Amino acid sequence: MQHVYHLSHIDLDGYGCQYLSQQCFDTIDCYNANYGPEVPARLGEIVKKIEQDKFIHGDDIESLILITDLNLTTKEGNWIEKEAVRIGAKLQLLDHHATGASAAERFAWYKLDTTRCATLITYDWLQMHYGFDKENNLARIVKAINAIDIWVSDDELFEYGKVMLGMTSGAREIGRILFPAQDRAFKLSMIDAAKDLVDEEDAPIKLDDALHQTKKAFFKQEKNDTKDNLVATYVTNLLTQDKQRLTITYKGHKGILGYNVGNASIIGNASMVANEDYAFYMDVNFRGNFSLRSNNKLDVSAMAAHIGNGGGHVNASGGKIEGYKDSFVYADVRKFIQEYIDQKCKEA
Repeated sequence: MQHVYHLSHIDLDGYGCQYLSQQCFDTIDCYNANYGPEVPARLGEIVKKIEQDKFIHGDDIESLILITDLNLTTKEGNWIEKEAVRIGAKLQLLDHHATGASAAERFAWYKLDTTRCATLITYDWLQMHYGFDKENNLARIVKAINAIDIWVSDDELFEYGKVMLGMTSGAREIGRILFPAQDRAFKLSMIDAAKDLVDEEDAPIKLDDALHQTKKAFFKQEKNDTKDNLVATYVTNLLTQDKQRLTITYKGHKGILGYNVGNASIIGNASMVANEDYAFYMDVNFRGNFSLRSNNKLDVSAMAAHIGNGGGHVNASGGKIEGYKDSFVYADVRKFIQEYIDQKCKEA
């Protein structure tokens, strides 16, 4: 049995690659990273996951580390190659960024093609090696992604790809650091919906018009509501289901810590109603600005003044964390915030 561990970029092209791989492979774990230090960090997560899976299932699993739409440095390539040998995994990188030329010359598993986007490279690779999409049902949506990603402005699908590009970059309702699997599923669902409209007359306009309903369809549960309320319910359920991982404390009061969730007025208040054993909700963004919400269980205006020179109302306030250190790993964010709060409490 083959198990694929797929790391890809966080733009339309990166998610396009995973849209294809998830339909090709029966057993797959997906990861996403932006350029820079997040790439080796995610590769480290993949190595640990493969070790765990082999411990549980034995060596009968054939592991493939697939990297798309991300270039590696020679140093990063050397590291992952050695790790792959150590854990018995195969490697394949499919990319189009010229900055990876040196690494591509060094490693046999590094396929670089600067003439096409990564989604198109991945599509052709899957067709060649796995007999994927033999009837070419996905060829048009792949062509649209290629047109916008490498900016082929005279391509008939360029404008359609442009709508898709904004569709993906504007999908911030969930947040990929806090809930990566759900955020990825949301973005892939929109690509799937776009696939069904690509050959329509005035397709770019129809896709643009349909985006609101496409988003609502993903978040809709038992009954319809406004998009904001549907998102709030969905994210609140995620926060509640995972609240042990998200718990912080302030002066003995339990709180739920979100990261770049946004929409604190709706989601924060909904979280407090759904979790009566928690006294506050805190959402911090990548700049260290935070919002606090409570439900008459804690004066969060006093808390905001104490920890962040902020203020506001008893149940709604905000401020800024001094010397905040951002991270693409949620556990590190939570650890920093908790230690910061503890230190402020000691100083009081």
